[in-house]
Amino acid sequence: MSRTYTRRDTSLVAVQIAVVDPLPLFRDGAVAALAADGRAVQTPTDVVAWALQAQEAIVILTVRSEDDWDVLERLHEIDPATCAVVVLLDEDSAAAGVRAVRAGARSVLMRNASPETMRRAAAALLDGQSVLPTAVLAAFAAGGGVPGSRSQAVSTEQLSWLRALAAGHTVTQLAEQVGYSERAMFRLLRALYREMGVQGRVEALMVAQANGWLGSPARR
Repeated sequence: MSRTYTRRDTSLVAVQIAVVDPLPLFRDGAVAALAADGRAVQTPTDVVAWALQAQEAIVILTVRSEDDWDVLERLHEIDPATCAVVVLLDEDSAAAGVRAVRAGARSVLMRNASPETMRRAAAALLDGQSVLPTAVLAAFAAGGGVPGSRSQAVSTEQLSWLRALAAGHTVTQLAEQVGYSERAMFRLLRALYREMGVQGRVEALMVAQANGWLGSPARR
């Protein structure tokens, strides 16, 4: 059972939708259901590159492997305000659902959800709502979704990245600012997140704030 709740009001105008799943039959069913609202639905091979070109987008992403988790994190790093992700999971696991949200998913559904359920989830995002399994909500309510603070310091350069992200810079803007390619910047940030023991930008900034890194000189 799932519950819909308001998370953040976003104005997704002329939103583009992508479906990413390894099975063509599944993709076709999802595309047909989502296109019923008159929206163009695509199935890009490289959804990260596609999302970077889209002004505002919803991605329906099946997550089954670590590579898929990596794609989710990369999508989240683009700009969470304009790229909303609905994650589809094979396993009915609260832990996996929490991980998906912490990695940037706005909604989480089981992969065996009906095409109509996916359509409603996409429509909910347009209304500024998210859809999560009740078990995932319960895990967050119990504190299971809150990352712990880490005492490990970061370098001066890494601290500058975190401060830029906290100020609202996208990864593309950060890469231009510090002189790395966008791909290299994504790779460096993922390495930083692993060092910090977090799943993505949101958790990294929470840990940085908890440690005082965003408002004080870097700790070496």
